[in-house]
Amino acid sequence: MTVKQQPPRAASDQAMWDSVLGLHTFVERQLAHALQRRFGVGLSEYRALEVLTRAEKGEHRMQELADRIGLGQSSVTRLVGRLENAGYAYKDTCDDDKRGVYAVITDEGRKHYQDARSTYADVLGAALDTASADDQLARAVQALRGAA
Repeated sequence: MTVKQQPPRAASDQAMWDSVLGLHTFVERQLAHALQRRFGVGLSEYRALEVLTRAEKGEHRMQELADRIGLGQSSVTRLVGRLENAGYAYKDTCDDDKRGVYAVITDEGRKHYQDARSTYADVLGAALDTASADDQLARAVQALRGAA
């Protein structure tokens, strides 16, 4: 049986993608650990608070929130439930369409996000610095930082 060789471009693309995935995993783990330990929120909860904080009226339809943070509808429903239990957000119905449900950030949620924001930035920077010293991750870090 003959094993077909990948074209050089495909092999290079695969190597870069593997590096990006490795970097993503490493950085996400660092961020999740710091946010949970210091602020009692998971990374998805932090990202939901961030999206809601930046929203014009501090609200998004649940499906739109799910799309923005990369979760499915049922996962974001559970996530908003956790935020609601913590007092950081609540669910509201759409005035125009009673079937539409919104996630709305509270003042406490805004404060909690602002408190966690500098930790997120510090941990992100430190994780990227650490990853840049790793031969397998350095190219991805350089590419990301060069693109910014």
